[in-house]
Amino acid sequence: MELVLQSLPVLLWAALITLALAVGSMIIGLLIGVFTALARISKNRVLQKTAAFYISVIRGTPLLVQIYVVYYGLPQIGIALDPVTSGIIALSLNVGAYLSESFRAAIQSVDKGQMEAAASLGMTYGQAMRRIIIPQSIRTAIPTIGNTYIGLLKDTSLVSVITVTELLQMTSLLIAKTFEPLTLYLTAGAIYWALSAIFTALQARVEVRVARHVRQ
Repeated sequence: MELVLQSLPVLLWAALITLALAVGSMIIGLLIGVFTALARISKNRVLQKTAAFYISVIRGTPLLVQIYVVYYGLPQIGIALDPVTSGIIALSLNVGAYLSESFRAAIQSVDKGQMEAAASLGMTYGQAMRRIIIPQSIRTAIPTIGNTYIGLLKDTSLVSVITVTELLQMTSLLIAKTFEPLTLYLTAGAIYWALSAIFTALQARVEVRVARHVRQ
């Protein structure tokens, strides 16, 4: 117990870094996901194929490989990035591919009559998507977005391999000093669980509010 109390401040600080990585990557990933989903459903064949190729590559390769490619591979073509930036880029590209499919399904689930109604009001395709279709699809996709974020929160542990001092990396450093792996790994696991539980509760509240808004 004494070891846990001594280590907790450092681990909590590392947990904040983990949280920042997850939130930053999720925000960028949401943008990537929306634009990729729009590319997938566009009538432009080049955009369709490019988006499909990106999704296929990301979903078909391990996240760990993607992290290595960004951090160790890009310097070979003159693009050297620090560990944190590399981690955020890799996580964002990864989560963006998965979110794009969720958004695509959510957009296509919106009744086609909504687009026709928007066109009858004189809206362009872009205006209709921005004002009507995308807001409705995001409400539909909220549960998937929440689940993806929880998965991303845990996936941040993989950036420890490129020396980002997030929760898992800090835990490993403490273990190297104390030789108490069981206690410290369990403590780190409890912190991950607490962060996930907090976000799950927030997600549930958002879903309830959205459901009330839709009913009104």
